[in-house]
Amino acid sequence: MKKVLLIGTGYMAKEYIKVLKDLGVNCIVVGNSKNSCEKFQDDTGIKAQAGGIETFIKNNTMDNYYVINSVNAEKLYQTTKLLLENNVKNILVEKPAGLNKREIEDLYYISRDKKAKVFVAYNRRFYASTLKAKEIIQNDEGVTSFNFEFTEWAHEIEKLDKPNSVLKKWFIANSTHVVDLAFYLGGVPKEICCYTSGSLNWHPNASVFSGSGISKKGALFSYFANWESAGRWSVEILTKKHKLIFRPMEKLQIQKKGSVAQEFVAIDYSLDEKYKPGLYLQTKKFLEDNTEDLCGLEYHFNVFDIYIKIGNYV
Repeated sequence: MKKVLLIGTGYMAKEYIKVLKDLGVNCIVVGNSKNSCEKFQDDTGIKAQAGGIETFIKNNTMDNYYVINSVNAEKLYQTTKLLLENNVKNILVEKPAGLNKREIEDLYYISRDKKAKVFVAYNRRFYASTLKAKEIIQNDEGVTSFNFEFTEWAHEIEKLDKPNSVLKKWFIANSTHVVDLAFYLGGVPKEICCYTSGSLNWHPNASVFSGSGISKKGALFSYFANWESAGRWSVEILTKKHKLIFRPMEKLQIQKKGSVAQEFVAIDYSLDEKYKPGLYLQTKKFLEDNTEDLCGLEYHFNVFDIYIKIGNYV
């Protein structure tokens, strides 16, 4: 039986423990403070060990653990690096794994040297809507074009209790959920042109984003976002026969060629309704070593330069 370790006691850790419990996985949960661990136990019924991952590592051999790293965004890099340096070979780390290219590059080269498997938890790849879209795309012989929007609600984000280091990289820390799904279905860019304008107090690099390109699958694409105006997350995938619309992202609408009607596709959404959408299948596949569709760290490292361009972090 695999030894499973869940690091963190916050919101995401509580979502993961729901999945792990129903998968029948006995896992160890490690948190930092005694108070946070007690709160976790009150909310989930599962005991968490206080003292942080550093203390746990001092007292345990880490070689055979499957680790889910769900700490806060600003601590993902240092926690994952510590795990790799202590010979953990299987890691699922919450997105974005690191907040800049140096951190992602460091994790990639360490994991390669250690022959470790590290995956970034872009759970939207495992939505029921995404799985159905993949089936339709395959039947329609591929994607011909796609577009996506990653507008963030600035008036809500500025109220969040997040450190400046995370807010200043909010596109990477949060909006890449949309971009990862779009590139996962339509292909990563072969060529891309990126434009930005504006700024916000908490995100000075840009507030309006636009761009276009062609993917390695030959699909033309475009994107936009305006964090100073109205909007929402969405992805649209076009084939020769259909337009597939993720708006909201958790549901799939379809428009047939020759029709203006947009209809919701009948899909079994039960897993996405019971758990945080996409999390059950993502976690299950990670623990079963069925990781073909997970976002591998090498892929994330290779696409990170594009994220930097889109977010105007150069």
